[in-house]
Amino acid sequence: MAAPRVVSLLPSATEIAVAVGMEHEIVGRSHECDFPPFIKALPICTATKLEKGLTSLQIDDCVQEIVRQGLSVYEVDAALLKSLRPDVILTQSQCAVCAVTPRDLEEALSSWIGTPPTLLSLAPDNLDDVWGDLRRVGEAVGAPAAAEASITALQARLDTLRSRAAKRAHRPTIAAIEWIDPLMAAGNWVPQLIQIAGGEPLFATPGQHSPWLEWDALVAADPDMIVLMPCGFQIPQTMADLAPLTARDGWNRLAAVRAGRVFVADGHHFFNRPGPRLVESAAIIAETIDAGRGVDAGAGWRRL
Repeated sequence: MAAPRVVSLLPSATEIAVAVGMEHEIVGRSHECDFPPFIKALPICTATKLEKGLTSLQIDDCVQEIVRQGLSVYEVDAALLKSLRPDVILTQSQCAVCAVTPRDLEEALSSWIGTPPTLLSLAPDNLDDVWGDLRRVGEAVGAPAAAEASITALQARLDTLRSRAAKRAHRPTIAAIEWIDPLMAAGNWVPQLIQIAGGEPLFATPGQHSPWLEWDALVAADPDMIVLMPCGFQIPQTMADLAPLTARDGWNRLAAVRAGRVFVADGHHFFNRPGPRLVESAAIIAETIDAGRGVDAGAGWRRL
């Protein structure tokens, strides 16, 4: 039986497909899929309606207006998608703002000629769901054993981080920020990653969606550390968009700021992708906790 042709319209799903051994079967991608690097050479099947270079507030305003009009943030190249003849399409239904959803594919699939592809929609809320998604993708592409092997290896790496964290004398309180303006805390799997790395997460509950965060609540909590990981932002973009946060009254009086314990992480490539690199995301948190003890910067983060 021939291996299935896969189109992934979600960065984390692309990484999951690669993790279960489907790197040669992926024939198309979304405009956001960029890892592993060879993926960038594949045909791009989606586009965003958002302009490049917008601030977090401008992005929020644009998205809210698009949603108010009952439209989608994304466009799907239906003709290209059909020409790729996929057997499996990977997408998501967790967040209509973050990536293409099944609704965005309705028009392309409704006019499909021949046997339509299997549409696998992922919607993880916590780490257990991420492992479940690896299994679901593995089953869909005929690689269940590879999926189990990948899960075992990833969980072993997290266990190593957890064991190291158990030796810490102090578990710092950590405010993980998923959006700067308006302010939002990082939820879903991020609180679990913080716990595994040796910290105590604030404002968000494991498995629950990211909550909006009032400035006064952040000031009142006065966390030991702040890690900025805006959804879809790489480090340079976050660094250019800090003013709405750092210019607030009381910012310089926060304990984390005074102690130099504010960090900027690559949210686009790590924390916001519920796939294999959540392990690297937990490692980033562990490294920021250790910053100042011989660790000054690492892949995916820097000290503010």
